[in-house]
Amino acid sequence: MAELRPIAAPFVALGPSGVAVRARLKDLTPEDETVLRLVGAHLGSLASKDLKARCADGLEHSTDTWAARKRDLTARSSSRWAGAITKGTQDQWALARRGQAAHVQSLEAGIRAIRHRLSLPVGHKGTKRAPGGYRSAHEWFHKTRRLQVLEDRLETVRAEWEAGRVQVVRGGKRLLGTRHHLDQAQLTEAEWRQRWQAGRWFLKADGESGKRFGNETIRITPEGEVSIKLPTPLADWANAPHGRYVLAARVRISHRGQEWADRVEANRAVAYRIHYDTGRQRWYVDASWQIPPTQTIPLEAALTQGVIGVDMNADHLAAWRLDIHSNPIGRPRRFFYDLSGTAQHRDAQLRHALTRLLNWARTCGVKAIAVEDLDFQAEKTREKHGYKRRFRQLISGMPTGRLRARLASMTDATGIAIIAVDPAYTSKWGAQHWQQPMTGPSRKTTRHDAASIAIGRRAQGHPIRRRTAPPRAHQSDVHGHRTVQADRRAPGREGPRPRIPGPRTRSVSPDAASTRATRTPNTVRDVRSDQEWVQDSLLLTD
Repeated sequence: MAELRPIAAPFVALGPSGVAVRARLKDLTPEDETVLRLVGAHLGSLASKDLKARCADGLEHSTDTWAARKRDLTARSSSRWAGAITKGTQDQWALARRGQAAHVQSLEAGIRAIRHRLSLPVGHKGTKRAPGGYRSAHEWFHKTRRLQVLEDRLETVRAEWEAGRVQVVRGGKRLLGTRHHLDQAQLTEAEWRQRWQAGRWFLKADGESGKRFGNETIRITPEGEVSIKLPTPLADWANAPHGRYVLAARVRISHRGQEWADRVEANRAVAYRIHYDTGRQRWYVDASWQIPPTQTIPLEAALTQGVIGVDMNADHLAAWRLDIHSNPIGRPRRFFYDLSGTAQHRDAQLRHALTRLLNWARTCGVKAIAVEDLDFQAEKTREKHGYKRRFRQLISGMPTGRLRARLASMTDATGIAIIAVDPAYTSKWGAQHWQQPMTGPSRKTTRHDAASIAIGRRAQGHPIRRRTAPPRAHQSDVHGHRTVQADRRAPGREGPRPRIPGPRTRSVSPDAASTRATRTPNTVRDVRSDQEWVQDSLLLTD
């Protein structure tokens, strides 16, 4: 028997550490749009040159080189614009380094999988835990060639990692590749050029606590007036003192508007980013600020009202409510979504499903939602699942990490805790112990519904398997299987079921007992009268 891996203890997930809201810049004049385009293009060119210099430094980067780059940018923009550009460059370089490390791990996992399968005989049957050999000699031969390709690629990526070289494209590598496939993207060259230029603009500024309205570079007043500190080469476009340009448009922040206004009036730091949506031809401004993480409550306190176990799938969330004793209550719930289409569409579908889940949780009065602590990064390698392309596409499209982060941010103000549990064996054991018992004539329980029960029980610290019923001769109530998960301290836990007056079959109407007790029987039968049994006398004959 294969040894099971240890199960990690459940924990309460941390809340969000920041807030980001978006508002539209309406009623911009042609001069406003011209200034925004000029400022974005000028700062974007500076950001591109700074990113090139940062990538050239590689691992030899230091605070001295950072300060030198910032001094060079200050002469062509301003001190605060230079600080925002260099900080954005550093974040972009660090993100590329993390992606490079993940690429190395993916290549190593693929090489290990190929070497393992090549070491097995052709046609060797695999198991659920390890893949078998390749199906044919033809496939075995081509995999040996692919192994050489992956090893050469790994050697190249490792050399770049050790040297500190990264590959970064401002504007996006995918959009750059779209230039060669305009017909497939249904774009003209002019439309692509407009999207490419807008993606390379730089119009964002970090907030500063203690400064007026929390930001000296891009300033938004509580009344919605937007003003921008122009770079030195564009100072002639200023229409306000101190080299500032005030937009004719007014901003109205609705979502978390009061919280934003309180920060602005108190001169607390707020970061802004202005960007242009080429598809809708609209200008937007994003406001973001940091918040202290919400103090997580103890796990025992979060489970005082039960829990809702949630199992994430490719097209829906399967949820089931459990009481404090880990008994499933009511019927399972499913919240469907569609993860096809654009990233904005997928994100909107996920938010809509989570909103319905939270509304149901508030209706039930539950203070905790249990989800799996999933991470499919190690499962996405092409070589692990071989020719199962649809399965690889399925797990690659599931936003497992975004689900928990989005759910934690949405529940931050509702008082509902998010409990992350180990995902090991939840689907397998849930189907084994709960799928058939929870299936009835009017309810079909799926494997995903049973997995949601397993997730909820693991969050509460209970084993996934159901309580084993005692032998029939040792059952205290004699009838049926006693599988209710009562707590050991619950009074009357081992006692018989309460005696309920009335008929014992569903086919008898509710008033049949009183009718049967008053009429005169004409056959030999037992008649119930309140709490005592009366039996007709029998005629004894020789």
